[in-house]
Amino acid sequence: MSFGFVAFHYPAPEHVDEFVAECHRVAEAMRQQPGFLSVGVWVTADGAAVVTTGAFESGEAFRATADLAREMGATPDGLSDLEVRPREVHFLESR
Repeated sequence: MSFGFVAFHYPAPEHVDEFVAECHRVAEAMRQQPGFLSVGVWVTADGAAVVTTGAFESGEAFRATADLAREMGATPDGLSDLEVRPREVHFLESR
């Protein structure tokens, strides 16, 4: 069963570019991991939110990648210093 996520992040307006750059840095590392399928980094038209997406062959592959992100200094489970409100993360399973 494939596993995915959609996460809505809310960086402070003055940190959107920095936050997006960090998302792309983590995304590039994700691309190298076993079980990785796809990743996306999006910004809403009004710039109020950064939306990240990811797809993996399994939940185990996702968890391994999340561990890598933590090692890189990303905060997949919480609020970063650049965000002004908690992110909204939705985990998905293919059926």
